[in-house]
Amino acid sequence: MKRQQQGFTLVEIAIVLVIIGLLLSGILKGQAMIVQATIKNTIAEFSGVAAAYYGYNDRYGALPGDDPKANRWAGGEAGTGDGVVAGTYNGACPETVLAATSETCKFWDHLRRAGFVEGMGGRQPINASTGFIGVQTGDGNAVPASILPAPGPTGFTGLMICSANLPDKISISIDTQMDDGVPGTGMMRGIFQTTSNPPVTNATAPPGAYAETGTNTYALCRAF
Repeated sequence: MKRQQQGFTLVEIAIVLVIIGLLLSGILKGQAMIVQATIKNTIAEFSGVAAAYYGYNDRYGALPGDDPKANRWAGGEAGTGDGVVAGTYNGACPETVLAATSETCKFWDHLRRAGFVEGMGGRQPINASTGFIGVQTGDGNAVPASILPAPGPTGFTGLMICSANLPDKISISIDTQMDDGVPGTGMMRGIFQTTSNPPVTNATAPPGAYAETGTNTYALCRAF
């Protein structure tokens, strides 16, 4: 006697397809929400550091990191007061700041001691993409007090804030919302990354346009 094999009915198949569609829709929506949250947080970080910088400068009449009177706080290490925050945004900043520590690390220590930024010490904050959030002046080279650094790939000679390891989609959205969406112009510049937390010097240059491949990453730098 033959046993009749039963298959799925059209209704059952339709229900399964609906469930799969709902799951995929939820996953994609969740991913989009994560991307949007990262974009908003990164924009807030750029704006927050700029506000802290201007607040410090207004209160003390000096640049954080370069402040020659930062020893107003017990354990505070003074800068040179030459108007240049020396060092690179991606330098290894120690938790405990010493006299020989670069001014780009003292930048964070001074802001924290003044209560403008949360935390303690000179270590740079980390963004949602595990990239450094740091500052440097021009191309970051050490120069005499009377001479500003030569323009780096960004074209900026003054102090700028950089945030590294940002995925292409996030970088494009941030530059578009905060500036002109072009990596080589405006107040926001993008550097194509080939290494994590790359140096921003004259050896690198902004690309002509952002390329959204899903794998590209950029370091974004914004002038104060």
